[in-house]
Amino acid sequence: MPRAAAEPAAPWALPRVVVAAPASGHGKTTVATGLLAALRRRGLTVSPHKVGPDYIDPGYHALAAGRPGRNLDPFLVGADRIAALLRHGASVPTPADIAVVEGVMGLHDGAVGRRDFASTAHVARLVGAPVLLVLDTTAQGRSAAALTMGMAAFDPAVRVGGVILNRVGSARHETLLRDALAEVGVPVLGAVTRAAEVAAPSRHLGLVPVAERAPESLAIVTALAELVEATVDLDAVLDLARTAGPLTTPAWDPVAAVGGPAGVGRPRVALTGGPAFTFSYAETAELLTAAGADVVTVDPLRDPTLPADARALVIGGGFPEAYAQALADNATLRAEVADFDGPIVAECAGLLYLGRSLDGVPMCGRLASTARMTDRLTLGYREAVAVTGSPVAHAGEAVRGHEFHRTSTDPGHGDAPAWRWNDTAHGFVAGRVHASYLHTHWAGHPDAARRLVEACR
Repeated sequence: MPRAAAEPAAPWALPRVVVAAPASGHGKTTVATGLLAALRRRGLTVSPHKVGPDYIDPGYHALAAGRPGRNLDPFLVGADRIAALLRHGASVPTPADIAVVEGVMGLHDGAVGRRDFASTAHVARLVGAPVLLVLDTTAQGRSAAALTMGMAAFDPAVRVGGVILNRVGSARHETLLRDALAEVGVPVLGAVTRAAEVAAPSRHLGLVPVAERAPESLAIVTALAELVEATVDLDAVLDLARTAGPLTTPAWDPVAAVGGPAGVGRPRVALTGGPAFTFSYAETAELLTAAGADVVTVDPLRDPTLPADARALVIGGGFPEAYAQALADNATLRAEVADFDGPIVAECAGLLYLGRSLDGVPMCGRLASTARMTDRLTLGYREAVAVTGSPVAHAGEAVRGHEFHRTSTDPGHGDAPAWRWNDTAHGFVAGRVHASYLHTHWAGHPDAARRLVEACR
C-alpha cells in the first residue's frame, strides 16, 4: 500500500530574535551569549543558534543555554533546511521558550560572490525573526542613527526591531545616542559601557573553545549574564522576540534524513571530543544514531584506547597544534588508530592527527603526510567534488564545505585524493580512511552518515 502523506506540522509560535551587527567586532557574541545565560537564569528554556559554519561561538552558547549550540548555514545545508533545523534545535531535548540566533560578520555580508546568500539577513528572512542590532559606538555619536537607518533600509524584508549600544563611553554619550536613535524610530534595548566589557581569551583561529578551559569559560558566561541583566531590557527583548510569526515548517528529522537505520544491529562509532577536538556539529551524532549507530566519544588526549568494539572512527576539527605533545604522549591510542581496520573519517584536525607528524611531533602515522603551522589563514566556503569513493562519499558526488586552518600538509593530497575544488586536488583516501581539510555539515548531505554506518558492516 502507498505510504500515507505526513500530516502537516502545526504552526509553532516560537519567540525568536537574531542578534546582528554592521560588521565583525561589534560585540555580537558578548550580547548573544549574555542574553542566552540571562534568559536561562530567568527560568526560560533557551535554544541557541549561530549563523555560519563557526564551531567556537556555539560552544559558549551551549554553556550559557544548557543545550547544544546549533549552526544555521544555508551554504552548507541548503536554504530550504534552515527553518527546519531551527525548529529541530528548539524542540530537542525539550521545547524552548525562545530561540536566540547569533549572526555572522555584518548583517548583510553573505558568501563571497553570492550577494547576501548565507548572510545573517538571509537567515533572518528564512526563519522570520526580527533583528536586534549590536552597535560598537566607540567614537560615534548621532551617526549611529544614520548607520542603523541604513542597515534597516538596505533590505526592507529584514526588520531591525531594536539596538543594543555597545562600548558606550559615558552617561552623556549614552543620552546622545538614545536621542539620535529616537529620531529614526528604532528603540534602544540596552547600553553596555566600555568599562563593563567582558572578554573571552582568543588565539589564532578566534576565541579559545569552551572545552579547553571549562571553569574559566563558566566564569565568563556568568559574567556575561550579569552584564546583560544590568544593561539590557530583557522584557523588551522578549517582547521583540514574540513579534516573530509562527513557524510553519516541520522540524528537521534525522531519521527521515538518512532513511532510517542501515541494516540490523548497532555498530559502535567513536566520535572524537575533548579539548583538542572540539569542532563537531550536533547533527553529526544525531544522524549517525538515526542511521543505526551507537555513538560514543573518545578523547585522544586522555583515553588510552578506542571504545570497546568500535567499528568506525570520526575525527573532527579542533586545535591539535595546541596539544601536539600531549597527543604524542598518548602513544597507545596513536598505535591503535594506526592499526584500526574500520572506516575512519577525518576533518582538518583529524587530518593532522592521522599524519606522521605535526610541527615535528609524532602523530598516528596512518597517512604518509607531515603537517606544520604557517602564518597563512586559509578560510572560506568550498564547493567540492569527491574524486575517490570513500566511506562518506561516492566518486563524483558534489558537496559544500568550508576550510578554517593555519596549517599545511606535505603532500597536500594523496595518490587517491578525497576532493577537488578550484581545479586542485585535496586530501587523502587511503584504504578505508577519508581525510582532508574540508569541514562538512552532514545535515547538508546526510548520506555520509548512512554510508559510514553501512561501511561498518
